[in-house]
Formats: sequence, structure tokens, C-alpha cells
Amino acid sequence: MYTKRNYGFWQTFNWSKMPFIYGTIYAGAVLLIYCLLKKNYEIDISLPWQPISVLGIAVAFYLGFKNNASYDRTWEARKIWGGIVNNSRTFGVAVTAFIDGPKKEEIKKRIIYRHIAWMTALRYQLRLSREWEHQEERIKGIYFPEATDKYFDKLDGELCKLLAKEELEGCIGKANIAVQILKHQANDLQALRNQNYFDDFRHMEFHKLIGTFFDDQGRSERIKNFPFPRQYASVALWQALIFSILIPFGMLNVFADAKEYSHLLVVLFSALVIWVFFLMEKIGDYSENPFEGSYNDIPITAISRGIEIDLLQMIDDENIPAPLKSENGFLM
Repeated sequence: MYTKRNYGFWQTFNWSKMPFIYGTIYAGAVLLIYCLLKKNYEIDISLPWQPISVLGIAVAFYLGFKNNASYDRTWEARKIWGGIVNNSRTFGVAVTAFIDGPKKEEIKKRIIYRHIAWMTALRYQLRLSREWEHQEERIKGIYFPEATDKYFDKLDGELCKLLAKEELEGCIGKANIAVQILKHQANDLQALRNQNYFDDFRHMEFHKLIGTFFDDQGRSERIKNFPFPRQYASVALWQALIFSILIPFGMLNVFADAKEYSHLLVVLFSALVIWVFFLMEKIGDYSENPFEGSYNDIPITAISRGIEIDLLQMIDDENIPAPLKSENGFLM
């Protein structure tokens, strides 16, 4: 997530410069061919701008649809993790208020640590790469586990600080570690109920909260594991490409009556229009996957750290980490 007020122009241009560069080269080639054919053979390869502009309007509408749908995925992901924040705080308050009996402080710490372990495992799982994501843009080695065999080793290092050794060994190697952690949480709460650490009513409240965590995890996994439909993403790309191919020919018609040296405007305006349309396409493309480990991610690492701080302060823990700060304007 970008935390500054605006992306700088050159920052934006550098991220999306290739369509402008290719557009300049392509439009320059079209202009050169046009001049040679016009001078030597009196052949005019320019096209009327009106039908090209109609196509451009259609492409712009379609890109708008794609960007809206992509933004919906990102905003839904943020709402899901906002729900995790609220439900986690409610769970932490319930743990501190409901549990009473021998070694209650040790038990509260175990349950809170296990919940932090669940968030950690979920965060790691959500940032494993998928083949439809922009893997080349991932922030390797910093905020997410690389999608390699070392993934579980790195997660193991995080979880060993939060879970008992036997419990960790029972989770590592399973298809969905976060689910296994919630299962252990539910079993532990049931055992505590059997030992009369809280009554049936409070036990049911705990179970409802466990259910909300499963719901939040399932909604996050739905966004992660089901891509933006490829037919919509592909059509937007090919429409923008076809429109871009026709632009220089239409610009030749627009500047047909201009002085000879002014034909260079064909190159400039063609490259500019091509850049604008592909910039719109790229913005939607990079908003489709809010958990892919890129700079435009939902900041689930920072959100998890905030929840961790709140929960540890509820049990007066001594090892409270500092909040995550943005780096170069980006917060993960």
C-alpha cells in the first residue's frame, strides 16, 4: 500500500514507460512509411479518425468496467481484514475476561499467542504466488515467503515463537496450516470448558468467534485462489492493443493538413494516447490480486502487527513489537 498523498509523475511514468516507448517507435515507423509512400507513390495510408475514436470510446468503457471490478476485489480484501481486526480484538477481550482459574495467566498467553500464530500462517499462505499474479513484481525476501520449498522453513521460524513444539509439529506439513491452528484453538477451548475455566454460554461465544475467523479466512482464500476472470482481463488487453495499432493511422489523418515538419506530432500524440490507455489497463491489472506481495497489496503484514500489539497489551506481555512503518512510502 502506498502511504504518501500521490504517486509522483516520474514514478508513475517509470512504472508504465514501456507502452510509451513502444508507441513512439511504432508511430515513428508508421510516419516514415507514410512519408515514403506519399512522396514516391502518392499512396495515402492514413485512416479517418472518426471510426478509430468510436473504437477508443468502446475500449475506454471496457477498461473502466475492468478497473471497477478490480477495485472491488481490493476493497473487499480490505474489508475482510478490517473484520479480522475487529473480531481479533473481541476475541482478545473475551480471553482476558472469560477465563478464570488456576494458571489463568499462562492459559491466556497460550491462547493469544496461538491466535497470533493463526494470523501469521494465514498471511504467509495468502502471499504464496499464483501463476496469474505478477511474480516479477513481488518484494522478495522481505514481506512475504517465497513460493519455494523454503516456505515452510521460514514459516516454521515464525511459528516456533508462538506455538508449543508438539502443536507446531502437528500443523507443519498439512495442506492448510492456518486451519490446523484454529482446530487446535477450538480443541483447547473445549478442554478448558471441561475443566470449568468458563461456563457453557461463554464457551459458545468463543466458538462463534472461531467461526468468524474461519469465515474471514475463507473469504480471503476466495480472492486469493480465484483470479479475476481471464476472459475479461484478456479482452481488455487485446482491445487496447488493436486500438493502439490504429492510432498512428488516425493521427496521420488528423495532421494531414499540417506542415511537413508538424507531422512529428503524429509520433508524440500517438505515443501519448497509447500510454494513457495502457496505463489504465495496467492499473486494473495490478489491482486484481490484493495478496500477491507487490507494492499495491493490502497491508496485511502491518494489520497483523497492529492486532498483535493490541492482543499482547491486553495480557500485559513483555515482548511487544513495534508497529511497522512504511519504507520509501510503501507499507506492507
